[in-house]
Amino acid sequence: MIKKLITTLIPIFICSLYFGQKKKDGFDKGKLIQELADGACKCSDSIHLLNRSKSDILKDIQSCIDKQTGALQMGTLLGSAETLEKDAPVVNGKKQINLTFNTDKNSKQYIDSYNELERYLMKNCESVKNIAIVSETKDEGFSNDKEAMEFYHNGRLAAEKEDWKEAIKNMEKAVKKDPKFIYAWDALGINYRRSGEYDKAISAYKKSLELDSKGKMALQNIPIVYIYKKEFQKAIDAYMDLDKVYPEDPEVYYGIGNVYFNALKDDEKGLDYICKAYRIYTNQKSPYRTDAESLIGAIYKSMKEKGKTEKFKEILKNNNIQFD
Repeated sequence: MIKKLITTLIPIFICSLYFGQKKKDGFDKGKLIQELADGACKCSDSIHLLNRSKSDILKDIQSCIDKQTGALQMGTLLGSAETLEKDAPVVNGKKQINLTFNTDKNSKQYIDSYNELERYLMKNCESVKNIAIVSETKDEGFSNDKEAMEFYHNGRLAAEKEDWKEAIKNMEKAVKKDPKFIYAWDALGINYRRSGEYDKAISAYKKSLELDSKGKMALQNIPIVYIYKKEFQKAIDAYMDLDKVYPEDPEVYYGIGNVYFNALKDDEKGLDYICKAYRIYTNQKSPYRTDAESLIGAIYKSMKEKGKTEKFKEILKNNNIQFD
């Protein structure tokens, strides 16, 4: 483990950053996180999405956050100096404060700073929130028919304005013009679901899967439609269909855990699945880790109210997750 002892020489840019983030009554960590996260968000805006795997896109997000993490570590250390100064020992007439900056990316100091930036971005950065749900996009999913593509783009524009009827109208024209237009079928399913036409949504997704049996957009969205229909066992079965094609995909575990906890009111099964999703998201450096983290917190609250705190800890331990 590499450690650097910070004494008197601090990089000027860090000092400027720190002194610019002080409240009247001390260090403003929230403001520092906001400014550093804004930099990470601008970085993520430039990430190229088309024809790239989700894992590669997530690596780019990780890089954007990583570039800001060291500054947050340093700023947090400097922010703690005021508190440490009160009880610092006096050496040769001067108070001595030693601050340790850990450059090991597996260290708690680095991980805590990284996670704080990630949480902020998932709540406040649109580009990161959008990138986090991107599935693999392939050219063959589009159409070579110019008119079909025009209907598709018009449908996307209507959807951005939340005009679901107009979006459906254009997507229906797109698939009529080119029945093999996979992404138009997917988009049609999404907009049918948004307009409450659940059976039509499932039919559109199944048509997409006839054209591409590994279509992740359709496989991910079919269980969501069943959840809206309150057909929860069918939702679980549909998530298992996703698992057959994409084994160990965290969306499977997160989705099933969400169904058990929020729909079927089974805290223990819900927690076990969400823990599995959390571990995979963490290993992938996926921003969706924060969603799993929040759901684990909600389950903890529920189980605590029922006097099942020890069972909660047991399930976390079985999934190699430390309970703080």
